[in-house]
Amino acid sequence: MDIADLAKRVAGGERRALARAITLVESARADHKEQAAALLDAMPKDRQALRIGLSGTPGVGKSTFIESFGMMLVGQGLKVAVLAVDPSSTRSGGSILGDKTRMDRLSREADAFIRPSPSQTHLGGVARRSREAVALCEGAGFDVILIETVGVGQSETVVAQMADIFLLLLAPAGGDELQGVKRGIMEIADIILINKADGDLKAAATRTCADYTGALRLLRKREQDPEEFPKAMMVSALQENGLQEVWTDLIGLRDWRQAQGFWAATRAHQARYWFEEDVKNALLAQLQTPGARQALARLGAEVAAGEKAPGTAAQEFLEDLQHPVTAKP
Repeated sequence: MDIADLAKRVAGGERRALARAITLVESARADHKEQAAALLDAMPKDRQALRIGLSGTPGVGKSTFIESFGMMLVGQGLKVAVLAVDPSSTRSGGSILGDKTRMDRLSREADAFIRPSPSQTHLGGVARRSREAVALCEGAGFDVILIETVGVGQSETVVAQMADIFLLLLAPAGGDELQGVKRGIMEIADIILINKADGDLKAAATRTCADYTGALRLLRKREQDPEEFPKAMMVSALQENGLQEVWTDLIGLRDWRQAQGFWAATRAHQARYWFEEDVKNALLAQLQTPGARQALARLGAEVAAGEKAPGTAAQEFLEDLQHPVTAKP
């Protein structure tokens, strides 16, 4: 594979080349990992998109919101990339990857790119290589990158380490109003969107929005927020109401953080976070070598038999890992 040519085509905005590049970085093959690293190094470093993380419980209307929001942005002349993560089966490892089908209108737009990826049981609501996919979309010249998480609960905080702004979608009258006082995903949300604020649910959405506005006041103030943030807003993705107001607030928050220096500081922190994560993953990969697996099996049997304490066996394993010796019989 000609990595230089692929990088040139991705930087030129070719969607087919971008899809191929993301497939390359998602591969677990050793040779593909080397090629992916070279590809990322070859991408332009002077392009920055607005990275928006988006999460919410299943059925809240994330795909409908993304399509309506994306169509609005494309209509304003912006290029939009959507990275959607689908949950993988713990039994078969498969994923449906149906987000592109659900975003039928947006998928036909020339200035939009939709890429569904399997979570591969990776925790945190994002795929294992979502960060690299974001970098490729940024290098391809997209103005806005929407990162949709799996949508399974309050533990989906990893997306905050690759997004500039984090949106949390909630449904009205879902019985979750008191969740606003809990820590976790609520603490990292910049804007809470009460979706489906239309029809019979309009009144319930108004009450829910008021409840969350009050709940947000109970959270500790973050230094990277202007006075009115974080905030709760009502939208109707189906009727496309409130979307322009959301975009106006997003731009205002971005401009304020850039002016105050928080934008660059956050991206620098994120870069260091992913560096440390890559180091951890590389160390964990050493446990999959034949020698390491053999040592784990041997020491595990000794612990199970009561011949060694777990802590002693763990220390011995780490010493063997640092100073490999001939396997013991």
